[in-house]
Amino acid sequence: MPYIKIWIHLIFSTKNIAHLISKQLRPKLLKHIKENSIEKNIYIDFMNCVSDHIHLLISLNSEQTISKVTQLIKGE
Repeated sequence: MPYIKIWIHLIFSTKNIAHLISKQLRPKLLKHIKENSIEKNIYIDFMNCVSDHIHLLISLNSEQTISKVTQLIKGE
């Protein structure tokens, strides 16, 4: 059985790169993303955000694709 470890640095921004993520919203947003990813069996090693974008370090397993994982995270 092969061992597969793929790390993806995923960055996505707010619409029109608007500064919509306030300091008060950041903890709630990151908590929501983490809880959502756990429910969908997506392993996020690290995440952080600033006012206009979010960084995620994701480990993909052999059945996951970048597009599907992104869709599951953002489609909430």
